[in-house]
Amino acid sequence: MDKFFSQKYCDRCGGDLSSGRTMSMFNTDCICMECKAKEQKLPEYKAATDAERQAVIAGDGNFKGVGYPKKQ
Repeated sequence: MDKFFSQKYCDRCGGDLSSGRTMSMFNTDCICMECKAKEQKLPEYKAATDAERQAVIAGDGNFKGVGYPKKQ
């Protein structure tokens, strides 16, 4: 089984993933839904989603992301 589905804790905050998980739009971190909500508020989020969409259209099903933005 892929680590994404078997891990128990969020790669970003260390929180429990039992209430849901998703992959970050910035990198391949498996994150909780609270971290997902936080990353959706970042100004770089739209560019990250656009880059991921373009990668998939180009046939890259394993896009690694644009990288999580550095804290300001």
